[in-house]
Amino acid sequence: MTRAITCTTRSPRPGEKNGVDYHFLDPAEFQRRVQAGDFIEHATVFGRSYGTLRSELLDKLRAGRDVLLNVDVQGAATIRQRAQAEPELQRALVTVFLTPPSVAVLAERLKNRNTDPPEEIQKRLGLARQEIAQWRHFDYLLISSTIPEDLRRILAIVETEKLRAARAAAPEF
Repeated sequence: MTRAITCTTRSPRPGEKNGVDYHFLDPAEFQRRVQAGDFIEHATVFGRSYGTLRSELLDKLRAGRDVLLNVDVQGAATIRQRAQAEPELQRALVTVFLTPPSVAVLAERLKNRNTDPPEEIQKRLGLARQEIAQWRHFDYLLISSTIPEDLRRILAIVETEKLRAARAAAPEF
């Protein structure tokens, strides 16, 4: 499995690397890419733009890779809508809503991250409450525990989806 690297206009956090964690773009370049239709989905959240390059996703799918996208509910809705018109994407799409067990746990995680001022954390928590209400629009609901356990469960979902008859190749006799 591989991850599609998201583009963003936000500044890198300590330790983040361009092309590894994100593609860090200035706002003008991001807007140019939007105008060119390069993104399969994009959004502006808290004054920063994020987007998934169509080529980043489709090139990996065409190479036979399972691709993990990390998008918000708005991005997932856009991708679901685009998949209706793109059979290649529709065949591959499986959505998982990953959420902490409570808003209190999310608040603690955001505080411990120590990258946002308290007023931004409050905005994020308000948005999170709205987004959590969207979980029913996803194929799976994953209540987060630890990163290793979340990864194990995501990989189990991927394996399960590969075994669906609609996705499997017929055996040769």
